[in-house]
Amino acid sequence: MQNNRVVFLYNRMSENPKEDELDVVRQMKFIKKALKVLGYESFEVPFDIHLKQVIAELKKVKPLLVFNLVEMMEGTGALLHISPSILNVLDIPYTGVQLEAMFLTTSKVLGKQQMRLLGLPTSDWYTLDQIGKLQKDEMYIVKPIWEDGSLGLDEENIFHGKNKAYILKLKKLNPKKFFIEQYIDGREFNLSVLGGKKGPEVMPPAEILFKDYPEGKHHIVGYKAKWTEDSFEYNHTPRTFRYKKEDLPLVEELKSIAVRCWKAFGLRGYVRVDFRVDKDRRPYILEINGNPCIAPESGYVAATKQAGLAFTQVIERIIEDALN
Repeated sequence: MQNNRVVFLYNRMSENPKEDELDVVRQMKFIKKALKVLGYESFEVPFDIHLKQVIAELKKVKPLLVFNLVEMMEGTGALLHISPSILNVLDIPYTGVQLEAMFLTTSKVLGKQQMRLLGLPTSDWYTLDQIGKLQKDEMYIVKPIWEDGSLGLDEENIFHGKNKAYILKLKKLNPKKFFIEQYIDGREFNLSVLGGKKGPEVMPPAEILFKDYPEGKHHIVGYKAKWTEDSFEYNHTPRTFRYKKEDLPLVEELKSIAVRCWKAFGLRGYVRVDFRVDKDRRPYILEINGNPCIAPESGYVAATKQAGLAFTQVIERIIEDALN
């Protein structure tokens, strides 16, 4: 009898999970429905520091593949590469980005270093021991190195190079957890890329609009814009798939760069590449998001719908990439 067992590997919930953590549960429920339609049997294995128990559960189920939904371990993204490491050792196929690419893209600093080496456009950045290199007439943003979902990120993270008081605060931060990036004041685009037998396909690009933002309020898709439903930021950052005629060359350039990212980093399954475009229409890669959120209301799913794909088709192609 053909093996049709799929294990959901997902981070075990904390005692008081926040919206970004609960999002994994929403994704799992949504994907389960698609798997059932496709004829797969679903199992759940929570992932945490007790690796012997996790390994025992996986060996017991003997799945065809694992749907890797692990987004953190012990409350941090710095251990995100552990789940694909375990699956590689067990020789179990798994969905999404593979171990090496997962490590490179999860670390924002390593990711940006790799982009520069590969000739991909990204903004300048500095580690916390390079604060002396900051220019007084430039704007910057301090970001967590290892976290996704805009954790620890909002407009309070943006500062001016001449702000001595803010820079003094930066010197107290852990250099292993934070870095500084040049702030690009401009438009924001999300490009979703889907794998499959025919290779990567870029879904219709989405632009995040900063609607009715008051003068002086920084345009940033931070934690509140993504997760706090009653916030101004959440309710004034809609996405659009419509462009003016003069934007079409820019959109094509972004699509081309997204495919270059896929090939250069050896990506697989499903990925979202986030961009900033400055006032001179120059694109900068903010980050590469391996295994982005695919909950019903997510930007990734919205892009696949815009492309005319049913969610079962998306899951089928993600599985194709995992088993290829």
